[in-house]
Amino acid sequence: MAKKGQTFQRYAEDFKRKAVMMYENGGKSYQTLANELGLRSSTQLKDWVKKYKQGEPLDDQREKEAREFSPFIGVPKTKFKTVEEERDYLKAQVEYLKKRYPNLHGKDGFQK
Repeated sequence: MAKKGQTFQRYAEDFKRKAVMMYENGGKSYQTLANELGLRSSTQLKDWVKKYKQGEPLDDQREKEAREFSPFIGVPKTKFKTVEEERDYLKAQVEYLKKRYPNLHGKDGFQK
């Protein structure tokens, strides 16, 4: 189980693909290959091989889904040093949303 504040290692799709090919062509065990590549767990490699064999993409789908459904990536900032900093942050959010969803605000800022 993940612990509070724990960070996770992310690997590029190319790295994952190379690791899977090394496993497929090399005849080494998951554990041996994971140690050689510096992976924290051989389970990561097993999951990548399983996805590869099932024809699923090796890239991180959660990251893409988060970008599609959430206009803000990461945890929103909740503590600010000054009121001005908070104001600027909120203004930037509003401007981002206006650009991202131009049809949401009509004349005078109200939806028709």
